[in-house]
Amino acid sequence: MKERVARWWAELPPAAGSAVMATGILSVGFHLTGRETVSRVLFGLACVVWVLLAGDFAHRLLRSRPRWVAEADTPPALTAVAATTVLGVRVALLGWTTTAAVLLALSAVLWAPLLGAVLRHVGRRMPGGVFLICVATQGLVVLAATLAVPPADRDWLARTGLVFFVLGLLLYAAALFRFDFRQVTEGAGDQWVAGGALAISALAGSKLLATGVWAGTGAHTALRTVTLILLAGDLAWYVALLAAELLRRRPGYDLRRWATVFPMGMTSVACLSTSAATAIGWLDGLGQVLLWIVTAAWLVTLALMVRTLPARTRDPFVSPGSDFR
Repeated sequence: MKERVARWWAELPPAAGSAVMATGILSVGFHLTGRETVSRVLFGLACVVWVLLAGDFAHRLLRSRPRWVAEADTPPALTAVAATTVLGVRVALLGWTTTAAVLLALSAVLWAPLLGAVLRHVGRRMPGGVFLICVATQGLVVLAATLAVPPADRDWLARTGLVFFVLGLLLYAAALFRFDFRQVTEGAGDQWVAGGALAISALAGSKLLATGVWAGTGAHTALRTVTLILLAGDLAWYVALLAAELLRRRPGYDLRRWATVFPMGMTSVACLSTSAATAIGWLDGLGQVLLWIVTAAWLVTLALMVRTLPARTRDPFVSPGSDFR
């Protein structure tokens, strides 16, 4: 058993970071709805997994350089950035601004080389993981804007975040052009990132609105409109992807199912945050309903993952021919 678990861990692909993303955003959602105990338990779990994956990331960089370079060329490598920003947001919400700032700096340092490597190797008819080029970028915006929310006097973070926000939208368009739409009915879980990227973009927009930097200006109105459009697009994706899941069931466990849980959680948090930033009350109720749905999805995915640990002796996450490593 011990040897199998060790081998399972050693063979984890970069996409394992999506488990931290899913758990971290669920923690944020429970914090926003006032369920602090559950939120902190999930936060602690996300921290433990993040530390383990960070150690594995460093070990591969220093001791298995060819493998690290090969994996860095793939979109799932950007989960290292996205997971760190999600964790940073929860840290910032705890009031640990210095630690959150360090995580923002670390995310930014990782973002530039990983994004460059991924963009150089993005092909056509890509799985949903390609949208991580947007997710990782908007993750930086969400964390920067969270650190800039009053009473903090960090307007420069909000203004820099706005630049990255626009860049993230451009990267979403690029990913959409490369996305294989057959993945909507055939994907193993990461197809949900197509909607999740819009969700985190809407969350980024709501966080920028909350900074108050553009209050009373045309820029504030434009940003509010764009945020609501992004959220509407995300909800449309949510309905379409859920319908595809019901029409073509894909049972069993695959690591990419964490890339289903994360967008579901991000949609919930985007609704909650946008409701607060735009004073649209019904979005809060919708966000709370979606939070319980993603909680159920998280529990099912965790149970299926645990069940695979003693049974599999090969890499259980990557099906033959998959581009989502």
